[in-house]
Amino acid sequence: MAASEGARLFWRGEEMIHSNEANQRRLEGKHFPQRSQCSFIQNCNKFVKMKLAAVALMLPAAVSGFAFTPAKSAGRTFTTSLNGAIVYYSTSTGNTETVATYIKDAAGCEMEDIGNASEGEVAGFDSLIVGAPTWHTGADEQRSGTAWDDFLYDTLPNIDLEGKKVAVFGVGDQGGYGDNFCDAAGELYDLFSAKGCNMFGLTSTDGYDHTESKAEVDGKFVGLMCDEDNQYDQSEGRAQAWIAQLKEEGFF
Repeated sequence: MAASEGARLFWRGEEMIHSNEANQRRLEGKHFPQRSQCSFIQNCNKFVKMKLAAVALMLPAAVSGFAFTPAKSAGRTFTTSLNGAIVYYSTSTGNTETVATYIKDAAGCEMEDIGNASEGEVAGFDSLIVGAPTWHTGADEQRSGTAWDDFLYDTLPNIDLEGKKVAVFGVGDQGGYGDNFCDAAGELYDLFSAKGCNMFGLTSTDGYDHTESKAEVDGKFVGLMCDEDNQYDQSEGRAQAWIAQLKEEGFF
């Protein structure tokens, strides 16, 4: 039964009650034998109660056919697993995206090109994993040659990230650019740190074959460094080990 039909029956029952009460008042003014008058009123009352009981049984079934459907929220949404972590990256050849995917899979969170992210989205996450390649070797700023260059100097200054958790990864080429290995990762570390973020995930330089890097602090890398040109077979395992380290550090 539709809800409208149940409501109609309910109000019909109400009308019958009022009608019965009116009949009762009219009968009280006429001279019927007392027993006949009482019998008639009692029968009317029984009939009305039976109708109302039937309506009461049918209404729940009518209402149960309806379900509340919340309005869909506008805009893009993310599954922010692990207490709101996300991987932000940008890439030129696809190598950084490959490493970002390894990290995303190990962490179980979302990933997005920083060029597509709004200020509000970035500020909405508790933990940010940020990574870039290095193309402008030897540069003091805008080292990645990707969307990070504009974000770091035009967008980041406008976002309040005080107290956010940030971990950095970089992708470089030790064979071709051993003197500037993953320099852009060092730029990410410096600028996010300057925004008051809490930095996580420093790693050992053991196992790498480079000469110099701006991504080193106190003898350690500022985060996870990968080389898809010379050590591509180690990237996934390094990413998994790094995520395990971040979990132990309380990043997530």
